[in-house]
Amino acid sequence: MTFVVGENCINCKHTDCVEVCPVDCFYEGPNFLVIHPDECIDCALCEPECPVDAIFAEDELPDDQKDFLELNADLAEKWPNITQMKPPLDDAEKWNGVAGKIEHLIKDPD
Repeated sequence: MTFVVGENCINCKHTDCVEVCPVDCFYEGPNFLVIHPDECIDCALCEPECPVDAIFAEDELPDDQKDFLELNADLAEKWPNITQMKPPLDDAEKWNGVAGKIEHLIKDPD
């Protein structure tokens, strides 16, 4: 099993989760983080660290977030690994809890 970064991370990108990950399985895009499912050891340390509740255990993904399992796996193969905490995006507070953020996901790392 793996943990999955869900929609509420889009345009927030807090990295508190990265700081506690013992296996460095987070990958960073322009406005979103993902977890590499083959690297995640299911330690659950990241989930409580996310200030916007955007991380879920795979078997606890809400129905409207199921596509994020595949999205995390796909983007983790394309984006660079992140191992240190960084500041969240400038307008993260404004985006926290906004529905339908998937249309704002930037997949190209450039």
